[in-house]
Amino acid sequence: MPEVIRSIDIQAPPSAVWQWLSSDLNIDLRVGGTYRMLGADEKTWISGAVLELVPEGRLVLSWLEEGGDWVHPARLLFTLSPIVTGTRVTLTHDGFAGIGKPGWPGTVQAYERGADRHQVLQRLAALVTFDNAAV
Repeated sequence: MPEVIRSIDIQAPPSAVWQWLSSDLNIDLRVGGTYRMLGADEKTWISGAVLELVPEGRLVLSWLEEGGDWVHPARLLFTLSPIVTGTRVTLTHDGFAGIGKPGWPGTVQAYERGADRHQVLQRLAALVTFDNAAV
């Protein structure tokens, strides 16, 4: 199954990373809850539902680009794993084959490019690290 995966190690405990992760979304943080956010391109609205929730460990969301040509949502997974130096955060987009778009392999390629261009995990790391340094 095609996936777009990026990881980063952040020098902060999972609890600190989780605070920033969940505060950055307009989300009803419970299984079945909904969310809506502006995408990293600052043009596309993303919406969906919470599919799985393990506080300070894992957040799985359905992921649908509003107004686009997707028939079904993909998935977005945030995984926080404690490591010696803090937290490894892994961001995974998957489910592209099921979005109902004939050209979905091109969508995977676009998300690969976007993951590198938008630097979402690096921005999260900067926020968490700055916040921890201020404490």
